[in-house]
Amino acid sequence: MPDRGSGGPTGPRIRVGQPSRRAKTLLLTAGVLAVLAMLFVMFAGFWTDWLWYRSLDFTTVFTTTLWTKIGLFAVFGVLMGLAVGLNIWLAHRLRPPLSAMSMEQQSLDRYRMAVAPFKKWILIGVTALVALIAGASASGQWRTWLMWVNGTAFGEQDAQFGKDISFFAFDLPFYRFLLSFGFAVVVLSLIAAALVHYLYGGLRLTTPGARATTQATGHLSVLLGLFVALKAVAYWLDRYGLAVKSSDIRGTDDWTGLRYTDANAYLPAKTILFFIAGICALLFFAALWRRTWQLPMIGLGLLVLSAILIGGLYPAIVERFQVQPNQQAKETPYIQKNMEATRQAYGIDGVEYRDYEGQSQEEAEADEGETQERNQRERDAVSDTASIRLLDPNVVSPAFRQSQQVRGYYTFPENLDVDRYEGPNGAEQDTVVGLREINIAGVPEGNWINNHFKYTHGYGVVAAKGTEVDYEEGGGTPVFTESDLPPQGQLPEYQPRVYYGEKTTMYSIVGGPQQELDYVADDQEKLYTYEGKSGVDISGTFNRAAYAMAFGEPKILYSGAIGDGSRILYNRTPKERVEAVAPWLTIDGDPYPAVVDGKIQWIVDAYTTSNGYPYSSRTTLGDTTQDALTDGQRTVLAQQDQVNYIRNSVKATVDAYSGEVKLYEWDTKDPVLKTWMKAFPGTVEPRSEISENLLDHLRYPQDLFKVQRELLTRYHVESASQFYSGSERWQIPTDTTRDNEPVPPYYLSMKMPGQDEKSFSLTTTFNPNNRETLGAFMAVESDAETDDYGTIRVLKVPTSMEVSGPQQVQSRFNSDPQIAESINILERGDSEVEYGNLLTIPMDDGMLYVEPLYVRGADTNYPRMRKVLAAYGGEIAYEDTLSDALNEVFSVSGEGEQPAEPRPEQPEQPEEEQPEEEPGQPSEPGDPTALAEALQDAQDAYEAGEQALQEGDWEAYGRAQEDLQDALRRAEDAGSGGEDTGGGEA
Repeated sequence: MPDRGSGGPTGPRIRVGQPSRRAKTLLLTAGVLAVLAMLFVMFAGFWTDWLWYRSLDFTTVFTTTLWTKIGLFAVFGVLMGLAVGLNIWLAHRLRPPLSAMSMEQQSLDRYRMAVAPFKKWILIGVTALVALIAGASASGQWRTWLMWVNGTAFGEQDAQFGKDISFFAFDLPFYRFLLSFGFAVVVLSLIAAALVHYLYGGLRLTTPGARATTQATGHLSVLLGLFVALKAVAYWLDRYGLAVKSSDIRGTDDWTGLRYTDANAYLPAKTILFFIAGICALLFFAALWRRTWQLPMIGLGLLVLSAILIGGLYPAIVERFQVQPNQQAKETPYIQKNMEATRQAYGIDGVEYRDYEGQSQEEAEADEGETQERNQRERDAVSDTASIRLLDPNVVSPAFRQSQQVRGYYTFPENLDVDRYEGPNGAEQDTVVGLREINIAGVPEGNWINNHFKYTHGYGVVAAKGTEVDYEEGGGTPVFTESDLPPQGQLPEYQPRVYYGEKTTMYSIVGGPQQELDYVADDQEKLYTYEGKSGVDISGTFNRAAYAMAFGEPKILYSGAIGDGSRILYNRTPKERVEAVAPWLTIDGDPYPAVVDGKIQWIVDAYTTSNGYPYSSRTTLGDTTQDALTDGQRTVLAQQDQVNYIRNSVKATVDAYSGEVKLYEWDTKDPVLKTWMKAFPGTVEPRSEISENLLDHLRYPQDLFKVQRELLTRYHVESASQFYSGSERWQIPTDTTRDNEPVPPYYLSMKMPGQDEKSFSLTTTFNPNNRETLGAFMAVESDAETDDYGTIRVLKVPTSMEVSGPQQVQSRFNSDPQIAESINILERGDSEVEYGNLLTIPMDDGMLYVEPLYVRGADTNYPRMRKVLAAYGGEIAYEDTLSDALNEVFSVSGEGEQPAEPRPEQPEQPEEEQPEEEPGQPSEPGDPTALAEALQDAQDAYEAGEQALQEGDWEAYGRAQEDLQDALRRAEDAGSGGEDTGGGEA
């Protein structure tokens, strides 16, 4: 092989490919710029967040959260890094001076030689890596830290240990975090130390002689002793963990708290294991002096055996031979503790129960001949019992869009809201409201300027009476009390521009040289420049560059449409704004707008929750709040999906014009809220700051009500034995018209039996378990101005009485031949029938059900209320107006309450007066030819009416409706022999 070290040519060496000084300078500059660009990208997110919080005057939230995360990251990262690094260094320092000569050690010599030049860097790299991972994990526990530091006493003790509830809610989670961190430190240190000892000969697996040096034995014994000591602490904390442990009892998932086996087997077992583990840890520490693992390993074996026998086998024996043969008697005291704690944790301990004293369906049918006076009394009392809402806010949004959208770049939410406003006579009335929000998808020419500078805001509130529809001109459309553009109506003067809303999700840039479209009047565009102080000023280059980077939109940096006064608006939905300024709150899924003190305010209900309330059963918020109307827009924003304590502690508002967020203390006794108020001082305003006008519009939140009604399906029973047997359990009815999802609760002004007057309430019904009859009716006082706000009243149907439930009533509606035939006619011609909310109204002598029925025409994609279904006792009705339906279902002549606006196409006739026979009428009842002819005439009349309605020819529409009524009457006579079929029997 040639000698490459000499014999070559001599002379000066020429360096090939070396960069010039200029090239080096350029490369260095490029590298520096790349690093600066990366740092700016990272900084841009931080800076824009700071600017956003500053624009809302909530910098305390940003700084407290940030510094808490940094502090936890630094402290626990450094602790982890120091612990692991120290043990690596110590293991290396305790290495034996000479390694025994063996094949094992000869193999390891190569690795020792390979790492020798890089030992320092390996030590730094490993410690830095574990420190970063541990710090990042610890920073995610900022809520746990703040609750522990600022914890407020509940003033109540748990039923087992006598400790304040705050220990389980605030202290125990942090202690468990510290314990898990301690285990991670010891385990990583033990692994690292063992590897280093093995690498440098302190541990020998195959080498003859001692398996470990004295130094390695002492070092690892200390680490193992720390591990076992932490296990002893874990056993001690597990004792308290039994109070918040979930289990399954008699089919009840997430049942929480100690049971008989826990209290009489697991609890003493955990205590015994604590002492055994402590002794075992001392034996490992003693190995420092004895230099042998014999005793520690004996102690460890004893601990493992004890854990199996005392911690596993003994509780299983107790469960099998003591509990299961007589489970109800053994578990009764613990079930009682669970019932009391769950009711208190969910605010259902003060429920007012009352037995239903009305008649069952059978009694109503049996006494039919003697109830005329009672029916007349009940019919006259309907208006005093409830303001029956015909306008379903979950159905009529397309009708709002049809008549009030005005332009394609406006829209309304799919689900509108129910609120209360004063009418012209000063009386409060239930009102369906929605905001005309901006719809970027409907902008005529979508481009960056139009989407972000010109079409920036919605305009105006649209409101309609909840208890009326327009028969005369609209054919069953809403009766608007606030409408048009610009808005006009019964509401007091207010700022109508909507920059923040449920449908407003895109950022806008306002206030600069580019003017915005305000609205269009007389085919002229009215322009506007934003005058509020909302958003972040981006007139400066630095802020523009930061937002261009944060939003990934370089045009923000150089666009001429941005100048002096330009402000960027983002995070514009009410839920995300409240969630951002109060990240410790769980946000209700249904914010609603209200006109308050001359402004449109979004009202957002917010909850404080905990998962550490002893003995209180857990519930999953995402599942419990799901119903037939829940969609992505109405989903609860939960900080903890599984909770066992909840309070509606905060009422928040978001100004639709300025975006200003205010948090108001609502539950002044909630210790969880007090804890967070100590952590974020100045962010929550006292309850006394709520104005009278705002108080008028506050209501009981739906998501909390859903959680409470789900718990009441099990926790309404009086005794632990009833809870255990499950015989009195309820279930939430399903909505057969909406994919059998749980029936949503409904807001309704009504009074329960025993109450003096109507009040704004949130209502729902229950079925007995696995049955469709009515089990109970539940209503909560939802008017925040009353002293009874939040009072839950439940009307229980005795088990000996059978009353039709919502599903049965809906089934009776659907199966009635005349109703089914009429609906079949309405659905012809590609029309669609849609059912509204089936309202349940408890009368003194029976349950009244009312359901509006809407029809979407073939050429009109919006619903109009065309019929009213009603049921009372054994009777059902299917009429054109609410008044007619009530008269029919109560079997009265109509002298009571009259409809406010009778439909023109249905002239009233006395019941005893029969219309003259038409040439096309059947001479005999049951004639199939005449029936088919009448149905065809009805279809032709219906289509003629639809066409006339589209053309605005009201005279033709009236004639068509008269023809339709005549055809339906003839069809009824032909099909049933001329008998009255306005109401049916069950």
